[in-house]
Amino acid sequence: MPDKIEKFRNSLIQHGKENDRVYLMKLADEDMPGLVISLIRYAAVAGYGKIFAKVPSRHREAFLRAGFRLEGEIPGFYRGEKDAAFLGYYHDASRREESRPEMVREVLELAERKACQEEPVPLPKELTCRVAGPEDTESMADLYREVFASYPFPIHDPAYLCQTMEENLVYFGVWEGDSLIALSSAEMDVAAGNAEMTDFATLPACRGRGIAQHLLQEMEEEMARRNIRSLYTIARAYSHGMNITFA
Repeated sequence: MPDKIEKFRNSLIQHGKENDRVYLMKLADEDMPGLVISLIRYAAVAGYGKIFAKVPSRHREAFLRAGFRLEGEIPGFYRGEKDAAFLGYYHDASRREESRPEMVREVLELAERKACQEEPVPLPKELTCRVAGPEDTESMADLYREVFASYPFPIHDPAYLCQTMEENLVYFGVWEGDSLIALSSAEMDVAAGNAEMTDFATLPACRGRGIAQHLLQEMEEEMARRNIRSLYTIARAYSHGMNITFA
């Protein structure tokens, strides 16, 4: 079942069993401080193992006092002016501690080494990288279907992709001739001046060519044209590819 995005009081949450978590995507100031305890109770009743919260740093202490743990911060996240805090709360205690710390160290060390290397080579002449449009959604759905066996949202459905294009997502693709071989998306919060860089997918036969780096560069340039100042991703700690791409 796909994740749901819905209002929680005046704030916005995403939740679903795919990731077994509640994600506080956008915190409304007027919901504080009561929202913190309400969110903890909601996750417990719904049986979710984790809460992941993205909030303005000025509200950080209220979450910490309730048992959340600070997991990261981004300076200038909101319109380049105000910082954001990323926090976690664990109903499932087993998710609090890293079960494979050696793997995390390996990924981070590899990403750091790659970050010190030369800039990626130019996009090969046989490839084209551009913003995707409604006319591309059939091939986009086919690619996502091949790369992701399951996903929290119905990205295998062309109608859903069209709908999100009309809302707050910009999709980017790489084509080899007429064939779509890779995709990514930028989920914009225009009011806050930031965007999440997500949904990177490359056909298995086309991996190892640095295509994600070219997508990321195109995304950065397009977001700059739209006056989106802060760009970020939420990558799994075990993902070599994404941690290297964003290093």
